[in-house]
Amino acid sequence: MTTEVKRLIQVRTDKGASFKRDGFGKKRQLSDSWRKPRGQHNKQREQKKAKGALPKPGFGSPVAVRGMHPSGFFEALVASAKDLEGLDSKTQAVRISATVGDRKRVALQEAAVAAGFKVLNARIIKTVVKAVPAKEETKAKAEPKPASKATAAKKSTPATPDKKATAKPAAKPKAEKAEPKPEPTKTKTAAKSAKPKAEKSVEAPAAKPKADAKAKPKAKKSEVKKND
Repeated sequence: MTTEVKRLIQVRTDKGASFKRDGFGKKRQLSDSWRKPRGQHNKQREQKKAKGALPKPGFGSPVAVRGMHPSGFFEALVASAKDLEGLDSKTQAVRISATVGDRKRVALQEAAVAAGFKVLNARIIKTVVKAVPAKEETKAKAEPKPASKATAAKKSTPATPDKKATAKPAAKPKAEKAEPKPEPTKTKTAAKSAKPKAEKSVEAPAAKPKADAKAKPKAKKSEVKKND
């Protein structure tokens, strides 16, 4: 948009002329759309103060921007992709018709943007997720229940061997702790007992020759007596 076009649009807005039908606020069935007053005693026709202005040439907008959108483009109503043909994207903007549904609107809006047009009434269309029927929801909820039982059974089965396995190693360390304690006591007593036994065995054969020595002199005495 050039600076001249901006200036002309500003001139158009500064005038701010709004022509409303006489009596539109008195009766509900009357709209504010302009109708020329024709009554013989109509105050608006007679241009009484505060009764509203009549359309005159001085209220007109500049010819260069007459009918132009405030964005600086002239509007073009589009209902299909074929309507985009022959339009100038530099001077014209696209307005999608209200009769176009959401499904076709998405494709038409994308085609207009791809061609370089400004879409005046662009929308963000959200994809709607289909709701699952109540019967399918109940089935889906019913299916995981047996699966949970199976998983519970699987979890319960390995639990028993684990307990047994934990019980066995618990008994083994107790036996191991009990076994090493008596072993050093046995070795010490055996060493102590072995030494005195060996001493007794050495002393026993020493006593025998004493008995033989005593027996021999007795025999000699008997022999001497016989000789005598």
